[in-house]
Amino acid sequence: MSKTTSGTLFGVGLGPGDPELMTLKAARVLRTAPVVAHFRKAGRSGHARTIADAHIRADVIEAAFEYPVTTEVDFREDGYVSAIRDFYSTSAAAISAHLQSGRDVALLCEGDPFFYGSFLHMYDRIKGSHPVMVIPGITGMSGCWTAAQAPITYGDDVMTVLPGTLGKDDLAKHIKETDAAVIMKVGHNIAKIKEALRVAGRFDDAIYVERGTMPGERVARLADLGECAAPYFSIILLPGGRGRRIA
Repeated sequence: MSKTTSGTLFGVGLGPGDPELMTLKAARVLRTAPVVAHFRKAGRSGHARTIADAHIRADVIEAAFEYPVTTEVDFREDGYVSAIRDFYSTSAAAISAHLQSGRDVALLCEGDPFFYGSFLHMYDRIKGSHPVMVIPGITGMSGCWTAAQAPITYGDDVMTVLPGTLGKDDLAKHIKETDAAVIMKVGHNIAKIKEALRVAGRFDDAIYVERGTMPGERVARLADLGECAAPYFSIILLPGGRGRRIA
């Protein structure tokens, strides 16, 4: 009795949101993979699935994994940690079952698979037992600074990527020490981020980008926003090049 050859897990980077910014390799894998997997909020089609829609065949097997908790729950709470760990383990087991049956699985990843994404949890759980191939994608932050027409680094600038979930003092410290910065995970952290930028003396430099490269894109100086809620797809940019730029 012959042993079934394992399928391959493809981490497919879809880019920042505009379907035309997906790579040719990503599109090819999506057209040929027998199984397409993706994560989504309960009751929604999922942003990643929407980006990839034009490249997914009608006869494909779809595996949609719905998060048990979302950003409304503090990720430091024990309940969150336990629920999300079990969720990722269950999702990895479902993907592994397809791979064990010899079916390749294309797992949809917004932005780049190795940058702040759920794919990382699948990669860690599956790489030891099945082949994994990663298709890089344009990151959301790259799409945002392009949408803002804001060159982010000049010369030997140091750029720092900061999660907005850090405490105000830690954010301010990192902002003071860097030339350029991208602040992610803005959401309900926006008031705290504004305070950190003021403490660091960089508030007036900050650019707010919402839904970069997507429908409903919004770009503004953070100082011009006033009090507003920031959705999930929002980033704050601090361009570098101070003292080097012509204008």
